[in-house]
Amino acid sequence: MGLKKYIVFSILLIILIFGYVFSVEPGEYKITVLDISLTLPIAVWVILPLLVLFIGSVSHMLYYSLKSYLKYRAILKDEENIMQSIKAYLLQKGDKTSYKTKAFKDISNILSQINFEVKDSNFTTSNNEINKIVSLIKDINNGIYVQDKEIKLEPTSKLAHKNLLNKVDAEIDFCVEILKKPMNYNSDVIKKAFLNVVDQKSMTTVKKLYENVSLDKEMGKKLFEKSAKNPDFAIVNEEVIKITKNLDYDKNDYLELAKLYKDAYQPDDLISLFEDLSKEIECSTEAYLYVLFEFEMIDRVRELLTSYADEEYPAFRAFIDLKDAGKQYSLESLCFKS
Repeated sequence: MGLKKYIVFSILLIILIFGYVFSVEPGEYKITVLDISLTLPIAVWVILPLLVLFIGSVSHMLYYSLKSYLKYRAILKDEENIMQSIKAYLLQKGDKTSYKTKAFKDISNILSQINFEVKDSNFTTSNNEINKIVSLIKDINNGIYVQDKEIKLEPTSKLAHKNLLNKVDAEIDFCVEILKKPMNYNSDVIKKAFLNVVDQKSMTTVKKLYENVSLDKEMGKKLFEKSAKNPDFAIVNEEVIKITKNLDYDKNDYLELAKLYKDAYQPDDLISLFEDLSKEIECSTEAYLYVLFEFEMIDRVRELLTSYADEEYPAFRAFIDLKDAGKQYSLESLCFKS
């Protein structure tokens, strides 16, 4: 029975009892307690216990109804909050949502200890906002840049970092801006931006920006490849020396550099470059000898080898001996075949 029905039928019952008693005995009855007298109709005295019971029972039901209502409201609120928590965890944000019910507190505690990953399989739920978030996360994981206004990411989260890398791949002008102010970005973002700029922008632009970043060997190789393809705007010798020094090039790295530049540079320019390198960096001498051999400058090789002990650079000395013996071989085929 609902509370309203209970109140209505209780009042009707009290009225009926009052009417019946009053019709049977309309007189009055006096009660005295501690010199205090109270005279009321007998019918009133009969229904007083009923009124007390009625008021007590209604108060009891109102109390527990209110308690149940508040609990129900708390559950509804916690249902909303758990959705907010799930959104936060999906977006790799810290969750500060508070819960009023123990069950949802326990669920929230469990969720906070789980790594949320969106699978490639179809995802569907009745919550459209979560569906949208999952869809955008999938886009990010698939290499698509998602605008900040579409999804609010925690700046320090892995997801935000991945989205930033996607933006680097999507917007070449953003890559240029990164290289102008690299101190604001992580090394992997700077590297990706640099490689994209080298691939897509002119050598003139690259030369304006590369000094702003710390190069690794992969970045240096891409820079030198770009320079080799644009000999009219190539990096000057002093810069090549500086870059290779910073990258701790070994003799094999210098040989690779010589092979890269062999067909791009004019002979005199290439010889000049590696002569300068050999004067500055001992381990680049082998690459210098290689360049001299490529241009058949045997006498210059002989002269250079006299500056070194007999046991140094045996491959080049052996090649000269073969030349002197009339044996025709290429240095590339004997020593430096890739």
